Amino acid sequence: MSETLEEELYQRTLALLEPGEIELVGAIVHTNLESQEDLEMQELTVEINDVLAEHAEKGETYIYAGNDTEEFASNQFQGLTLEGDAFVWECQQLLREGTFDIVFYYEAGPDQDALADDLEALEYVDGVTAVP
Repeated sequence: MSETLEEELYQRTLALLEPGEIELVGAIVHTNLESQEDLEMQELTVEINDVLAEHAEKGETYIYAGNDTEEFASNQFQGLTLEGDAFVWECQQLLREGTFDIVFYYEAGPDQDALADDLEALEYVDGVTAVP
């Protein structure tokens, strides 16, 4: 991805983390998955859910696709706890320059460097940009 597009995505992600009810941080997960590899991208999202839930120490989670509400766009998902449906993360899957980037937002707390290392170890991940 070009440096200009990378900076634009970083700045857009950073803007979405601004003041809310909880302090959020994020990660941009760069993949080598192309548009026709949407099944692999969904599987990767499930694996990332497991990593984020472990780092957030929130217990077991499930992925909510938002198909029953107009508040969600396509390719937008949330990780929620099994107990109480508490927020763990939200993501958007973006096709940029032929491959998917997945932008995750989650409550501040997990060690960003350790989380990025674990995410980078997953299959199909080319790199992770922590935000901020």
